[in-house]
Amino acid sequence: MSDARNRNPDLIAVDNSGGPLVDTFQRRITYLRLSVTDRCDLRCSYCMPERMQFLPKKEVLTLEELYELATGFIDRGVTKIRVTGGEPLVRRDIIDLFDALGRRLGNGLDELTLTTNATRLAQHAEALAQAGVRRVNVSLDTLDRETFTRLTRRDALPQVLDGIAAAREAGLKVKLNAVALKGINEHELPDLVAWAHRQGHDITLIEVMPLGEVEEDRLDHYLPLSVVRDRLDERWTLTDTDASTGGPARYADIAETGGRLGLITPLTNNFCAGCNRLRVTATGQLYPCLGGSERVDLRAALRSDQPQVNLEQALARAMAIKPERHHFRIDEPGADPAQPRHMSMTGG
Repeated sequence: MSDARNRNPDLIAVDNSGGPLVDTFQRRITYLRLSVTDRCDLRCSYCMPERMQFLPKKEVLTLEELYELATGFIDRGVTKIRVTGGEPLVRRDIIDLFDALGRRLGNGLDELTLTTNATRLAQHAEALAQAGVRRVNVSLDTLDRETFTRLTRRDALPQVLDGIAAAREAGLKVKLNAVALKGINEHELPDLVAWAHRQGHDITLIEVMPLGEVEEDRLDHYLPLSVVRDRLDERWTLTDTDASTGGPARYADIAETGGRLGLITPLTNNFCAGCNRLRVTATGQLYPCLGGSERVDLRAALRSDQPQVNLEQALARAMAIKPERHHFRIDEPGADPAQPRHMSMTGG
C-alpha cells in the first residue's frame, strides 16, 4: 500500500500552541470522536428513517480539513481519536486520512480507532491495520439474518460477518456494540454475548438513545440495561471491573465465557461525571455533549482569514459551554427526541 503522503500531499499538520483542553468542571478532554460523513449504507430503524436526507457533499469537511482539525486537537492534549459516521468506510479515500493520522501515533496520539457497521470492513481491514489502527468497534445487534434485515432495512449480515472475520485476520481487536431493543433482540442478547466471547471479542450493550426522528416510537423498544444485567446475572457470574477503554462503558468480566461485557447506560445510569470527550460532525460542528444542543462552528473558523486564531477561540468557547451532564429521557409515548439531529449526523 502506498504512503498517504504520496497520494495526498495536502494533508499537513497544524502548529497549535494552546494548552490542554479543560472544561469548567475540571474535566480534561483527551478523546475526540471525529465524524467523516453522515452517510450510511444501512438504515437502522432506531437510528434514522428509511428515506434519510443526507447532507450535500459541499457542506462536509474535506479530508485535509478533517486532518487539520484532528492534529489541532492532538496538539491540545487529545490522545485518542475515534473516526465515526454515519459509516466512515463509505467515505471515498478515507484510508488517506487514517494513514495521515497514523503518523501521529507515538507523537501526541496514543490510539486511532473507528466505529463501523463492518459492511465494508473486509476490503479495508488490512489497510487500517497498516495505518496503525489496532482495534475497531463494530455495531452488531443480532446474528439472526431476518432480524438484521428488519432492523437495518438491508440484507447485509453476511458482509458484516465477513468484515469482522477480516478484521480479526488482519490483527485488529474487535469490540462489538449492540443496542438492546425490547421485543426485537432482547431474547438474543445472552447468545450474542456468548458468541462474541467465543470469537475472542469483547461486547458492549447500549441503551437506545433518543436522537433524531424515526418512524417507530423508541419507547416501544426501550430496554433498560439494569433489566438485562439482572437476567445475565441469573445465567452467569459477572464481576464488575475497573477496566476502561476511555469511553463511557462500565465493564464486567463473565467467568463462564471468559470474556468482558460493557454496559453503556445513558438513561438508567448517567455516566457524565468523568466525560473526557468531544464530538465533531462531518460539517465541522463541535458538540461538547452528545445530548446537548450546545455547539461551536469549527468549519467557519477553519475557512476564515485567521483560522489559527479563530480555532483557538472556538475551542475556548467549547470548554466554556460544555455542560455538566446530558438529560436523556424516554418515558412518554410519542415524546420528541432529546435532540432533533440523528446519531449519524453527530457521530457515534
